[in-house]
Amino acid sequence: MIGTLHIKNVGIIDDITINLNEGFNVFTGETGAGKTLIIDSLQILAGGRFSKEMIRHGEKSSFVEMIVYLKNEEYIVSREVNSLGRNICKINGRLITVNELKNFMNKVIDIHGQQDNQSILEQSSHIKFLDDYIGEKIKQLKDKYIEKYQRYVTIKDELKKNYGDDKEKQRKLDLLNYQLNEIKEAKLKENEEEILDEKYKKILNSENIRKHLEESHYLLSEVIVSKLGEALRSMEKVSEYDNNYDKCREVIQSAFYDLEETERDLYNFKENANFDGEERTEIETRIDLIQDLKRKYGNNISEILEYKKEIEEQIETIENLSEYIEKIKSEKEVIEKDLESFSSQMSKLREEYSVKMSSKINEELKDLEMANAKFFVDIEPREQFNTNGKDNIEFLISTNVGEEKKPLIKIASGGEMSRIMLGIKKVLADIDEVPVLIFDEIDTGISGIAAKKVGNKMKQISKNHQVICVTHLAQIAAQGDYNYFIRKEVKDNKTNTKIEQLNEEGTIKEIARIATGEINEISMNHARELRKEKIA
Repeated sequence: MIGTLHIKNVGIIDDITINLNEGFNVFTGETGAGKTLIIDSLQILAGGRFSKEMIRHGEKSSFVEMIVYLKNEEYIVSREVNSLGRNICKINGRLITVNELKNFMNKVIDIHGQQDNQSILEQSSHIKFLDDYIGEKIKQLKDKYIEKYQRYVTIKDELKKNYGDDKEKQRKLDLLNYQLNEIKEAKLKENEEEILDEKYKKILNSENIRKHLEESHYLLSEVIVSKLGEALRSMEKVSEYDNNYDKCREVIQSAFYDLEETERDLYNFKENANFDGEERTEIETRIDLIQDLKRKYGNNISEILEYKKEIEEQIETIENLSEYIEKIKSEKEVIEKDLESFSSQMSKLREEYSVKMSSKINEELKDLEMANAKFFVDIEPREQFNTNGKDNIEFLISTNVGEEKKPLIKIASGGEMSRIMLGIKKVLADIDEVPVLIFDEIDTGISGIAAKKVGNKMKQISKNHQVICVTHLAQIAAQGDYNYFIRKEVKDNKTNTKIEQLNEEGTIKEIARIATGEINEISMNHARELRKEKIA
């Protein structure tokens, strides 16, 4: 469940902290006060898209953070987005990507808003609803199927591409062989470029190198070693009279011998510090060749040699294309049999569970004042494989006795869609491990007894899930375990969102307000009656 939610600089929200609870949490309040912004903030934290227009005016970034409890473990999840669109996402202080955040939060919250009423109208989403209901049984099959299906698509592309006709294959071979020979003739070696650069650097600075070597050799030979030799001879004479000077003599003697050897090394270096023009030309030519190959085949010698391996593999494939094609055709036939088997197993599961799902949803629709409506899951086989197997699935409904079943988009009103979606959510919630369900004003188009039933249904869901609901209906607000009032406040010419958890008396006043628009004795009595009907 979500424990604490902290939102900063989202829309008119300046800085608010909301302590949420287990059970049914209901948000109500003034129009434009920021109720939907709270849901938007949860969507941001769930890895949803973020528009820089959502950042509070005058601020540089938005920040959303929550404490989540999962299986007795506490997680602190946060996301900060600045005006340039840069994200900083964290879980327990560890930086993560937006995709990692999304994958984690998919296990935590399920947000359902008015736009979800549109997703259920799209036939392409129906197979996902059914498969979510089936659960782990079909997931295991689908994972195996997808693995095979991805290889199947690759093989089909390979067979379709097939390197073109004979002329195209020959042109391709000629180009690949030219590239291969060009790289082979270069006889490249790993780290060769670094060695050449080092040599070339010495050649370019050869005059300076020789000049300084000669200067160093002269100073060491004619000045330092010569004078040090004189000092050594003097100290040898002194040591004959008093051995207390031996240590000084030994230090001078060691330095003399070391520097004498260094002087010989410098002499050899300066004598060999000659670089002829022919060697320079050879190095420059080699460097130019490597640069030319880098422009064509890779950023460095390692990449060029790797590309050479790829060329050799392509040449081998094309030269043995007939054999290769037969090989992958055989592989394709084997995979098709596996796909057919997995598809058949998935179809059987879908047939079995579609009946169960339809029955449960129809029970929920009956509870939601749609007793005459009948929900159906229609399954038709396809000829071709796709990512879901070979099933074409569509949800159909008959809203009145005697009417034929039709696609949802053709007959369902806004109020009916809200109840159908809630019915599906209730059925899925019974088997869903996602602990938090969020409903954002899904009560559009309903009132009266239907609204009361919707409130009851959310209350039932909250027995096994934390439910967070934004509503404008008194019948739903009356079912809340915890009610929050959201208002806006103008201070220093800025509009801020404020939120308050209501006590029982405050809850009754708020129910009275949204029921009639006024708080008086009549509306308060009505609110108390609604509150008495709250499901335990």
